Formats: sequence, C-alpha cells, structure tokens
Amino acid sequence: MRDRQLRVRIRASHEASRGRYGRPRVWRDLRDEGEHTSEKRVARLMRAEGLRARARKRFRTTTISDHDQPVAGNVLDRQFEAARPNQRWVGDTTELVIGSSAKVYLAAILDLYSRFIVGWALSAVNDRHLTLRALDMAVKRRCPDPGLLHHSDQGCTYASEDYRARLDQHGIVCSMSRRGNCYDNAVMESWFSTVKSEEGERFESYAHAKEALFDYIEVFYNQRRRHSTIGQISPAEYERRAAQAA
Repeated sequence: MRDRQLRVRIRASHEASRGRYGRPRVWRDLRDEGEHTSEKRVARLMRAEGLRARARKRFRTTTISDHDQPVAGNVLDRQFEAARPNQRWVGDTTELVIGSSAKVYLAAILDLYSRFIVGWALSAVNDRHLTLRALDMAVKRRCPDPGLLHHSDQGCTYASEDYRARLDQHGIVCSMSRRGNCYDNAVMESWFSTVKSEEGERFESYAHAKEALFDYIEVFYNQRRRHSTIGQISPAEYERRAAQAA
C-alpha cells in the first residue's frame, strides 16, 4: 500500500518536471513535501514505473573563432564559483534545429553564483546582435555594479567591437577561453547539454522554439529545476535563501 502511494507522488514529481527528473531530484521533491522514504526506494519504484531522466547529448561547438578581432585573456581561469550575485557571468551560443534542417541560435548568460540564466536570446542568425540582446537582457535584469567579470569563448560575436564596447559601457571586465579549449567554459557547455536533453534541440517552428525555450528557461529552469551544484534547489530559491540569510 505504501509503495502504491509513493508511486503516485513519484509520477506526479516526474510529470511536473516534464519528464526531466531522475531519481535524485524526484527524491528531493518527495522529501520537501514531507515524504520520509529512502532514495533507493524511489529508484526502485521509478524503475517499476519505467520512469527515468532524459540522457544528456554530446556538445557540439558553434564558435567562429577564425577572425581578426582582439581577444581577452582567460581571467576566469576555470573558477566556476562566485561569492555573490553578479560577480562572474559566463556566456555562450548554441545551435538548434527548426523543422528538418533550418537553424536557430540560442545565446545565454549564466550567473555562476546561483546558476541563474540572467539573459538569453534567440535568432536565425548567429551574429553580434544575438549576443548583444542576451547581454542587454542580463544587464537590465540584474543592474550589475562595475567590476563584474564576463567570460565567453573567442567567437567573433563576443570579440566584436560592438560587444566589447557594451561591456566597457557597463564597467564589465572581459574574459575569454583559450582557443579550442572547451573546458575553459565548461559550465555553459554543460548547461546547453542539459537544455538539449531536457527540452530538445529540434522544434517545429521558430515560434515553437521561442515559446518552448521561454517555458524551459524562465518557468522551469530558473524557478523550479533542482541544481546539484547549489544543493539541489532551484537558482531562484538559492538566491532567495541567500538574501533572507543576509
């Protein structure tokens, strides 16, 4: 009888995550709801129900680094943690598919303090206007103080004169990965892998992609998705708790 009750709660948690949660996050959901059960029992019942997390896909680079624009040094140096909000941001761009073969590009900026996606933009063209829109959203949303570190790869969209001027305008320090070294921006590459495995990388239309990604980023990921790096709570909840403690 107890197993039948737990199966109902487990399936509800899995469905609330749009089928994205595996055992650790489902167990956390149950624990926060007052259900006292072991993680092993949750794993057993999920197997019985045929429930599992979506597997991650391999990362594919979209960086265009063959350009003559100046590049910044690797100031971040793989220090993927921050002591406070708006201290270190990382940004990158990835490619998605519309229909059978059309391309669409997603640019995003993540705050390393809470793993909150502070800015993002979608476009059929992978150019500086796309990355600038993501940056403008992040700055408008967070209003960072001068001295914030912004890290990206050496792609032409981030090395462009317009993008560097926008960083200077807000007193943001520029940092870039070493050429061809994916590990220098591993957090963003991991985030894009998560998006593609949990939401998908192929959409029916541009409008469908924009709607689905808004729902994933703003409604699910930032506000609800449990993140292992910050204690299996959501980025928004992590920031709320930190603000209350302060």
